[in-house]
Amino acid sequence: MIKKKLAVFFILILFTLFPSKAAELKEIGKFKDWQTMVLVEPTGTVCFAQSSPVLQAPKSNKREAKLFVTFRPSEKITDEISASPGYEFNKNNSVTAISGKKKIKFDIIQQGFAWIADNKIEKKMIKVMKKGSRLMITGYNQKGSQTIDHYSLLGFTKAYNAAKSACS
Repeated sequence: MIKKKLAVFFILILFTLFPSKAAELKEIGKFKDWQTMVLVEPTGTVCFAQSSPVLQAPKSNKREAKLFVTFRPSEKITDEISASPGYEFNKNNSVTAISGKKKIKFDIIQQGFAWIADNKIEKKMIKVMKKGSRLMITGYNQKGSQTIDHYSLLGFTKAYNAAKSACS
């Protein structure tokens, strides 16, 4: 299951950089600080809302971080939240998301991504994201240095709804 998730995210990144005829990645909407994408593969359609940080700490360490909410109907997966900091997470430290007074821990850390294992917690986090204005993802690199990615939640609800609709 985790390997399948990793494969999908690597495909998403690769197709963003190197389009192919085997699968088609297209943007279906830009909503303030979020965008909605659809990846059509021979194995099924993947729809997701994604955003890049509006602020990163430390500032000296520019990274290609992303936050995703993904739908994969062929696998019966909805509301899958994942974060990629642009580096390999240190597995000895936790990865957390904070919005206001709500704090949610990511359970699975593997190959540059973090996921929440429980779909009920993912649904709670989506409610928090719909109501909030900012979400901070805190992680640690291999050297143990902390990074914080600040994501704007402006446009999240519309991007989320567009991704959900595109895959329903």
